[in-house]
Amino acid sequence: MNKRDLLIEIGLEEMPARFVTESMNQLGRRVEEFLNELKITFGQVDVYSTPRRLAVMVKAVAEAQEDIEEEAKGPAKKIAKTEDGEWSKAAAGFARGQGMTVDDIFFKEIKGIEYAFVNKFIKGQATKDLLPKLEQVISSMTFGKNMRWASNEFRYVRPIKWMVALFGSEVIPFEITNVATGKTTLGHRFLGEQAEITEPAGYVETLSGQKVIADPNERKEMIRKQLKDIEAKENWVIPVDEGLLEEVNNLVEYPTALSGSFNEEFLELPDEVLITSMKEHQRYFPVKNQAGELLPYFVTVRNGDSHSLDKVAKGNEKVLRARLADADFFYKEDQKTAIAAFVKKLSTIVYHEKIGTLSEKISRIQRISSKLADMVGTDEKTKQQVNRAAEICKFDLVTHMVYEFPELQGVMGEKYAIQKGEDKEVAEAINQHYQPRHADDAAPEHITGALVSIADKLDTIISCFAVDIIPTGSQDPYALRRQTAGIVQTLIQHGWVLELEDILAAAVNIVKADEIGEKQPEVLLDELLSFFKLRIKYSMQEKEISHDVIDAVLEGAVGSLPSLFERAAVIMNHKNDAEFKSDMEALSRVLNIAKKADKNTEVNTELFANEQENVLFNEYIRIQEALKSAESIEDRYQLLVSVKPAIDDYFEHTMIMSDDENIKTNRLSQMSKLANLILDFAHFNSILVK
Repeated sequence: MNKRDLLIEIGLEEMPARFVTESMNQLGRRVEEFLNELKITFGQVDVYSTPRRLAVMVKAVAEAQEDIEEEAKGPAKKIAKTEDGEWSKAAAGFARGQGMTVDDIFFKEIKGIEYAFVNKFIKGQATKDLLPKLEQVISSMTFGKNMRWASNEFRYVRPIKWMVALFGSEVIPFEITNVATGKTTLGHRFLGEQAEITEPAGYVETLSGQKVIADPNERKEMIRKQLKDIEAKENWVIPVDEGLLEEVNNLVEYPTALSGSFNEEFLELPDEVLITSMKEHQRYFPVKNQAGELLPYFVTVRNGDSHSLDKVAKGNEKVLRARLADADFFYKEDQKTAIAAFVKKLSTIVYHEKIGTLSEKISRIQRISSKLADMVGTDEKTKQQVNRAAEICKFDLVTHMVYEFPELQGVMGEKYAIQKGEDKEVAEAINQHYQPRHADDAAPEHITGALVSIADKLDTIISCFAVDIIPTGSQDPYALRRQTAGIVQTLIQHGWVLELEDILAAAVNIVKADEIGEKQPEVLLDELLSFFKLRIKYSMQEKEISHDVIDAVLEGAVGSLPSLFERAAVIMNHKNDAEFKSDMEALSRVLNIAKKADKNTEVNTELFANEQENVLFNEYIRIQEALKSAESIEDRYQLLVSVKPAIDDYFEHTMIMSDDENIKTNRLSQMSKLANLILDFAHFNSILVK
C-alpha cells in the first residue's frame, strides 16, 4: 500500500513562552490519537514549535484505513430460530443491522449456548477523505489561557494567522476562523518572508531558509553552543539555568547569543538581586569568573542574526542599567529602616479579609511554632530562636526590594537580618521558612527554620479551611496542596516522632482561638486529616509505593510520618518474598475475624480449650513486649510475621465461633488483642496478594 507524509502547521501570533512546549506536545499526541482511532497506520511522529507556530509531521501515513474482518455476535439460537425452525424477527433484525441477510448467519457455541454470528467485512475509507476532520483536533486543543479576536467566538491561545495542512503534496481542505489551509507558511518576522511547502519532507529545510529553526531541540543546542563559544572566548563561566534556557528557546525562532556589560558598582548589590534582575526580568544569563564570583557582564539571546549586535547589546545594557539602578536605590533605602519598623507595618496589610492581617498571622505562627518546639523537645536557646524567627519571618514583605522583586522574599529577609545584627540561625530561618518552595526544593535544613516553616504553612492551611477556602479541581489560589506536601516533607526529613493528629489539633486550637471561621474544631480537624491523607498518598505514589500498601498504612490513624513512610517502604521491600502471600493471609485472617470482637473484653486463659490457644496467647505476650524495644521498623515487621505459624496452627484446630458463648467471646477477644498489635503497623488485609 502506498504511503504519504502528513504535515500540519498552525501559524499564530507570538505565544507566551510557557505555553509553547506543552502545546507542541499536545498537538502531536492529539494527531496520533486521531490516526489510531481511525485505524490509519503511520510511522514516525515529529513535532516542531517556535513562538509563532505549532507543527506536527507524521511519516508514512497509509492511503486508507485498514480493512476490518470480524465476527459480529447476535442473539442465542433459541431466539434466532422459531419453534418451526424459521428465522425470527430478532435474527432478521440482527443480520440487517450488520448489512447482511439471514443467509449469512451461522452458529457458534459459547459456554454451552449457541449464538448467531455473521462474518462482517468493513472496507477501509481513503485517508484523504478522513483527514479534513483534523480541524476538530486543532480546534479542541486546550491551553493555560485563551483569547478571542476580531468578531470570532472561537477561543485559542493566540489568533490563528495561517495553516499548512498537507497529505503528500495535496492540501487537506478545512478552515478555522476564516483561515483556510494551504501550502504557504511564513518565515521569520523580520528576516524571512512567505514560502511554499511543496512536500512535508521539505518543511524543516524550507523554514531554515527563511531564518526559522523549527526544531526546538536544534534551537536549544544552538544556544548552548553559542554560550560555550562565548565562555571560551572570554574565559567566563555562564551558569545555564535549564528553566531559563527553555523559556529563552521558546522566545526566538533564530537564536543569536551576545554579551553586554553593566557598571561594576552594581556588584555591591547581593548576588541574588543581580541574578534575579537579569534572569527573571530580562531573561539574561549571568556571568561568573572561574572562582564562581559574579562579573559585570550578561549574555542574552536575540531573535535574529548577528547583524548590528553592538547596537542590540547597547539597548539591552540600557534596560538593565535602569533596572539595577532601581534595585540599588531600594537596597539602600531598606537599610535605613529598623526591622521593628517593618514588622509594625505588617499590621496594616490584610492577609485575607476573613483571616486577618499579616501581623495577626505572625502572632499565630509564633504560638504554633512555640507549641511545636515544646512537642519536639528543643532546648531553651532554640525556643528563643524559634520565637524570634517567627516574630520577624515576614518583615521583608514590606521592604522596597521585595515589593519590586517578589521572588526575593525570604532571601532579602535573611540578608537584612544579618546586616542588622540578628542571630545567624534566626536570619537563615527567615529564608528557610518558605521552603520547600516547589516540588524539587529541599525542606528547611535547620530546626529553627523547619519549625517556623511548618507553623506558617499550618496557619495558612487551617485558616483557609476554617473559612472554606478549600482546593477544588485545579483551583488552589493559596497553594494549600503544595504547602501540605511541604509539611510532610519537612517532618520526614527531620525524623520527628510527632503524631500528625496531635500537631493538627494543637494548631487548630490556636487558629480557632483567634475566632477565624465558624466551623467547630472537630469538623475542621476531620477535613484537615482527609486533606493531609490525600497529599500523603500522592507523596507515597511518587516514591512508587503501590496503592494497596498506601491504603494499608493509611487506613487507621496517620501518626508519625517518618514511621508511616518507613512502614510502607518495609512492606514494599517484602512484597516479592516467597512467603509474603502466606504471611499476609495469616495476619489478615486475624484482622478480619477480630472485627466481630468486643474490644473491651479481657482474655481469660482458663477458658482455653486446646494447646493452640495457649501457644498463640504466649506468642501475643512475647511480641507485645518485643515490639516495645524493637530497634527498627524492619524488626517490628519481622516480629509480626513470626506469629504466622502459631496463627495457622490456631485456626487449624480452633473454631472461634463456638456454640459456647463464653468460649466464643474469649476467642474473639484473643483475636482482638493480637489484631491491635498488627494494626499498629498496617491494615494488612488491604494488601493485594497474588
